[in-house]
Amino acid sequence: MEQKLGLNQDTIASCRKDAKRIADQVQAYIDKHTTVAVERTVLRLLGIDGVDEFGRPLVNAVIDHIVEKGGLAKGVAHYMYYAVKETEETPQDISRRIANKTFDMSVYQAYPKVDKHDVLMPFFEKTLARVDAMKGIRKDWLAKTPQKSTPSKYVIVATGNIYEDMKQAISAAKKGADIIAVIRSTGQSLLDYVPFGATTEGFGGTYATQENFRLMRQALDQVSEEEGRYIKLVNYASGLCMPEIAAMGAIERLDMMLNDSLYGIIFRDINMKRTLIDQYFSRVISSYAEIIINTGEDNYLTTSDAFDHAHTVLASQFINEQFAKNAGMKESLMGLGHAYEIDPNMENSFLYELAQAEMVREIFPNAPLKYMPPTKHMTGDVFKGCVQDALFNAACVTSKQSIHLLGMMTEAIHTPFMSDRAIALNIASYIEKAFKNFGDDIMFKPDGIMVKRAHFVVDQAHQLLKDIKEEGLFKALEKGRFAEISRREDGGKGLHGVFLKHEDYSNPILDLLTKRLKEEKHGC
Repeated sequence: MEQKLGLNQDTIASCRKDAKRIADQVQAYIDKHTTVAVERTVLRLLGIDGVDEFGRPLVNAVIDHIVEKGGLAKGVAHYMYYAVKETEETPQDISRRIANKTFDMSVYQAYPKVDKHDVLMPFFEKTLARVDAMKGIRKDWLAKTPQKSTPSKYVIVATGNIYEDMKQAISAAKKGADIIAVIRSTGQSLLDYVPFGATTEGFGGTYATQENFRLMRQALDQVSEEEGRYIKLVNYASGLCMPEIAAMGAIERLDMMLNDSLYGIIFRDINMKRTLIDQYFSRVISSYAEIIINTGEDNYLTTSDAFDHAHTVLASQFINEQFAKNAGMKESLMGLGHAYEIDPNMENSFLYELAQAEMVREIFPNAPLKYMPPTKHMTGDVFKGCVQDALFNAACVTSKQSIHLLGMMTEAIHTPFMSDRAIALNIASYIEKAFKNFGDDIMFKPDGIMVKRAHFVVDQAHQLLKDIKEEGLFKALEKGRFAEISRREDGGKGLHGVFLKHEDYSNPILDLLTKRLKEEKHGC
């Protein structure tokens, strides 16, 4: 794409080199460890689903049993391999027996290393065949959907009731929305299990469950047929069940998933080691399923000043990019996030916002960037809020962002009504037309405010990445380098679910997915 800001490409290359070093340092730790969520995901990919008589997911029952009786160091596949081989039962049947306390898998702890997981492969292949079919359906839909040259309009539904969410999603799609996100119920990221079935009660959102995914996908497929264009579905693969939810999303054909390597650490106080291990497997799954991830750098600016700390967003984007690459992800799936959050009372705030948006677009030209609306400085004045959102919309179209999360005039007041969403879509559509080629027709002064600002932010991000490279990401998070929030390396929630791998550890589905991603990359 056209380079209007004259950014120093050597500096950007150095940023990427430093970010790779940072990500690779963490990857060395990831490769030596597993988590309860990773192992539960292995079970889900074997086809295990459902709950026991107490409502506990069967995958949790199996992992709890192994942790209590033997330990996860060899990986759940080790135990399940011998259980299936000796009983000739399915993983689903075995998990039910474990939940009912009529089967003990701990006897397999002392068994020798499994070199070839042939008895498990048919179960994995069955799940991957479904994921492949879902990829094919999406590909066919996108091929017959009119291609847009302007940002895709993204809106949120969050009633707490999946059936009400479906009605609101259909309404938004018919009004022009391209992407529907279902916000999770408050606090779900801290649950170390995935709720089961369709849910009708949630606070501030709707529980992410596989059945809820299926129901919403079904509703959006119906409205896609009616509208003659594919409506994309989004949910959250984050928190203590990050890879599990990614697997469920792959199975039910979600198109995007919020999937950040640092958000849960910073804003939910989930242990950093647990999060970073889980994010790797979740991104491998998303890479294979061709699900666009959305990262959460925009949230940094809700706790730190958007003008003074813009460079932390850029530095985090560079790091997130490298984590995604380590997981075999194509740039076309890296929905790096940023936001329009500078204080509107600052003189020339729009110029600084546009400079930031254009800078990110030029640095990550192949990424489907996700641009977030103003929230921190929304006061409840709906008229001023409409103006703030209009300026945000103008910056979004001008700088050619990819994913355009619409702001609502009632931000900071209540969960939006359908009417609020309709107004936001009307305003965005108007500005989309009015500004469609505005970005193509303007140039930036080489010594102007925007160019100087972009260069300054890149230089600051470069220095921050150098510092993090030297101290390591774990120490950087302890120092509060992002969002001005400090987290301890061995603090937060979920560390008890992290296990050092035994020398006989195996994760056959991770090996298979990474192998297929490498073959795809090299055209094999």
